Amino acid sequence: MNILITGNMGYVGSVLVREIKRRSPETRVTGLDNAYFAGCLIDRKSSPERYVDVQLYKDARDITPGDFEGAGAAICLAALSNDPMGSRYASQTSEINYRAMERAASAAKISGVRRFVFASSCSVYGFSESGECDESSPVNPLTEYACSKIAAERALERFADDNFKVACFRFATACGASPRPRLDLVLNDFVASAVTRGKIEILSDGTPWRPLIDVKNIAETLAWAAEGGIDKPWAILNAGSNDWNFRIKDLAEKVREVIPKTEIFINQAGAPDKRSYSVRFDEFAKLSNGHVKIGDVRDTVREIRDILTKNFFADADFRNSEYMRLNMLKYLESTRAVDGGLRWIS
Repeated sequence: MNILITGNMGYVGSVLVREIKRRSPETRVTGLDNAYFAGCLIDRKSSPERYVDVQLYKDARDITPGDFEGAGAAICLAALSNDPMGSRYASQTSEINYRAMERAASAAKISGVRRFVFASSCSVYGFSESGECDESSPVNPLTEYACSKIAAERALERFADDNFKVACFRFATACGASPRPRLDLVLNDFVASAVTRGKIEILSDGTPWRPLIDVKNIAETLAWAAEGGIDKPWAILNAGSNDWNFRIKDLAEKVREVIPKTEIFINQAGAPDKRSYSVRFDEFAKLSNGHVKIGDVRDTVREIRDILTKNFFADADFRNSEYMRLNMLKYLESTRAVDGGLRWIS
C-alpha cells in the first residue's frame, strides 16, 4: 500500500509515520510538508523522516493531483493547529485548514486515491450546556480554528462516494510524547510545568471539561482508517475515550499523582473558560473494537515526563520556546523567513 501524509513533520505526523511502518513495513510512505516545525525536535540526533520513503517539501495550499500519484490512501494533517494561531493568523487558518483541504480532496480523487482520512477536532463543539456531545450534537465553534475544521468537514462530505471513501475524525485534545513536542497543549503544559518548575498554575477556575487523547492513539486511529478500517463512503466520528473526559483541575491532579511534589495553584477568581465540553465516544469504541488501545492517562503523563527528562529539558520559560507552535511561526515571520501569508520567502 502507498500512503501520502500531509503535515507529516508535525507533532502528530512524527508519531504517525513510525506507527505506519511498525504496522506494515512494506507500506510506501510519502510525506508532504512545508517544514515550519522541522527543527522543533526534542532529540536532535534522530529524525522521524527516517520512516518516510519520499519527502515532498511543499505548502499544502499548492497541492496537485500529481502529488498523490500511486497513492491508495491519503491522511491529511496539515493545519494551523490551535486557537492562538487561529486568532493571530485567521485568514491563513481558513486557507490552510479549509481551502487547502478541499483542494487536497479534489486532487486526491482525480488521482485515484480510494481512502481519504481527515483529522478534525472535538473543539467544534465549543461550549455545551446540554451535557456530553455525540456526533449528532449541534456544533458551536468559538474560534477560527474550530470554524475552519467545520468548513473542511462540510466540504469533504461532498466528495465522498463508493470510490472515494472519506473518514473524518473529531479528535479529542491531543496530548502525549512526540519527537516534535508541543507544549501548548493542556496536559503537555502541565507536565512540563511540573518537571521544570515543580508547580502547575491554572489561570481559569479549573472547572472546564476537556476530552483528551494520546497522540499515539491518534496515530493508531489514522493508520487503521487508511488501511480500510471504516468501510463507508462517509464517516464522521468523535475519536477518544469516554474515560478521558477531565476537568482541568482534575487533570492537574493526575499529573501530581505521577510527579508527587508538584504544587497546584488555581485562580479561583479567574473567569471560567468558555471552551468547555465533554464528549461521548461510543461509536468510535464500537467501530475501532480493539484496533486503538487507549490506556491510563497517568501512563501518558509518565511518557511526557520521561521524554523531557531523558533529553535534559529544564526550560522553566518553555512557554516562550519553539515548542509553542505560535512562537515558531512568529519567529519565522519576524526573521522574514516567511511572509505575512506564511509562505516561505525564497
